Amino acid sequence: MRPPGFHDYPDHLAAMRGAALGAVDPAAAVKRSFSRAETAAFERVFAVGAGKAGLAMATAAAELLGDKLTAGVISVPRAPAQTVSRLTFIEGGHPLPTAGSLAAGRAVADLLTQTTARDLVIALISGGGSALLELPRPGLSLDDLQRVNQALLKSGAAIQEINLVRQQLSEVKGGGLLCLAYPAAVTGLILSDVVGNPLDLIASGPTVAAETTPADALRVIEKHGLAAALPEAVLQRLAQPGPARRAPGPQAVTNRLIASSRLAGEAAAARAGDLGFDAAWLGDDWQGDARQAGRRFAERVAGAARPPQAGEEARPKAFVAGGETTVVVRGPGKGGRNQEAALAAALALAGLPGVVVATLATDGVDGPTDAAGAVVTGDTVARARTLGLEPQAFLDDNNAYAFFAALGDLVVTGPTGTNVNDLMFGLAYPRRASQ
Repeated sequence: MRPPGFHDYPDHLAAMRGAALGAVDPAAAVKRSFSRAETAAFERVFAVGAGKAGLAMATAAAELLGDKLTAGVISVPRAPAQTVSRLTFIEGGHPLPTAGSLAAGRAVADLLTQTTARDLVIALISGGGSALLELPRPGLSLDDLQRVNQALLKSGAAIQEINLVRQQLSEVKGGGLLCLAYPAAVTGLILSDVVGNPLDLIASGPTVAAETTPADALRVIEKHGLAAALPEAVLQRLAQPGPARRAPGPQAVTNRLIASSRLAGEAAAARAGDLGFDAAWLGDDWQGDARQAGRRFAERVAGAARPPQAGEEARPKAFVAGGETTVVVRGPGKGGRNQEAALAAALALAGLPGVVVATLATDGVDGPTDAAGAVVTGDTVARARTLGLEPQAFLDDNNAYAFFAALGDLVVTGPTGTNVNDLMFGLAYPRRASQ
């Protein structure tokens, strides 16, 4: 096999993306993590859930359970055209909850009113579930929740902080689903989109009793200076003393992490190794400001692109990192955290030969756009300037989508049906000492 060359980088990136997404296929994850035999002690089995991977997870669960499945309600971004026996799919909203999200929450609550201690509830949870499945606490409206979510998303708050606040405003989050399912046993099958895989924060932890309090949510709001932007009903609700909701019952609860960013990233790195790269997995904890993360990752790639020393073998290097960054929206532009990270990386790589950085939202949707990320090389900045585009100006305007659309460098996968955070791929190809 000939060594990888720079001109082949689109194929190399495509292979790594394919390996990453294949490793976290939701249907396969459900089937390897649960068996029908586990339902033998129960009279009935119900399936509920929400998330961007909900369709694939629920379909796999229905195939696995067969006639053992009594009924199910799953909130998804888009309901399937074909029906699935014993399952009801409801279209919720993302990144903001919609009337569909509330309809899904009510349908789940209604379904679970019939459970007994002889039943099992399988909760199928994946990223996006916080917005897709909602049941506001008394005194709160859909508009209240939308305004809170909008303010949090624009503030640069980490997903952990956002979901902490969401837990205190919802009857289904922070263990709320356990309350609704009581007295049935509950098994949560969870596909993680939160750095570190904290089960209490993935989709705001519907199957994990929250240990956080309204005071914790108020501290997040104060930290990001959001009080003036929030509805008075929300602030009043968080100011009330006492428990957020009744405690979950003493039913049997099992939660299983079935797929994560690490699984996807390690698969991508392994694929790069198969292609002839010296590949390194840099961890799944890349967080903070998207621009800083993109620049830091690009600098790591650039450092591997130096000419080989005397007697040193010139081998291509590949890097893979996972996580979820944030963007503080200051400009009027359009983009997402992956595109913003890629634009910052382009500036860091400007003029350097043989280097590539690509970003990927594993769900296929980066911010309010149809792109999953973008690809940059050491030539990106120069190409842009020949078109009259100044990269820094687009970055200042949070307008990475328009920048990469003009260059034809967006990564467009369409919705992937899974969701395990974001990935960054970096490739450094050998270059001569004269370069």
